[in-house]
Amino acid sequence: MITMEELKTNKKYWIWGGIIVLVLIFVGGGCHDRYDEKWNQNVNVITISGHGEVNAVPDLANISFSIRKESKTVKDAQAQVVVVEKKVLESLKANNVLEKDIKTVNASFNPKYEYKSANCYQFNCPGNNVIVGYEAYENINLKIRNTDDTGKIIEELGKLGVTELSGPNFIIDKEDALKMQARKMAIDDAKLKAKTLAKDLGVRLGKMTSFAENGNYPVPMYAKSMMDSVSSAGSAPAELPKGENLISSDITITYEIR
Repeated sequence: MITMEELKTNKKYWIWGGIIVLVLIFVGGGCHDRYDEKWNQNVNVITISGHGEVNAVPDLANISFSIRKESKTVKDAQAQVVVVEKKVLESLKANNVLEKDIKTVNASFNPKYEYKSANCYQFNCPGNNVIVGYEAYENINLKIRNTDDTGKIIEELGKLGVTELSGPNFIIDKEDALKMQARKMAIDDAKLKAKTLAKDLGVRLGKMTSFAENGNYPVPMYAKSMMDSVSSAGSAPAELPKGENLISSDITITYEIR
């Protein structure tokens, strides 16, 4: 049985507990309002795009080719590849191609098979694949820094019996400075557009809130492939047009407006 004294004590606890709950509800509600006021405010922005591009004459030509030879033995096939490779390297050296710009990307050999069947008079005679020889090959990538000699080098490679000639791909060797130039042009373009638009809208530009770049891609000019050049007229042209490469940058900038 609860005494009067205990009842009074419990009543005090209930009163103080209720006061604490009310205080917590009040304080929590106040924080929530400030949170909403801080984070749910509307910020007006404008997003502007800018474009910049730079044209430059390529100063490097990339080409690739293969040397393939077949023989009854691996040793003989590889020896034939070495003979052609030696002539190729001598030709490239005579045309002032740097040793560091000649790179073998693959070298291997494969067996050559032929299906042979037993001598019989049946329609489907049994048989199997038999190795009849081997093919040795090398794949080589080449950089030509004196691009005016590209046509001459291609012609000599064709005469030496290389296969799968492809290129040239005219590119710019060191294009970082051109990329930066194109990007700056794109940023200046976007800034000018933003100022003009803000004036027309009757607002003021605030701080920049975001920046993104989508471009900065070099666009090379491709000449005719080496195989086309060699086969069409019996020899490659003395000169191949390099044209110009286009390096562009496309950016977007977002500003707060007031």
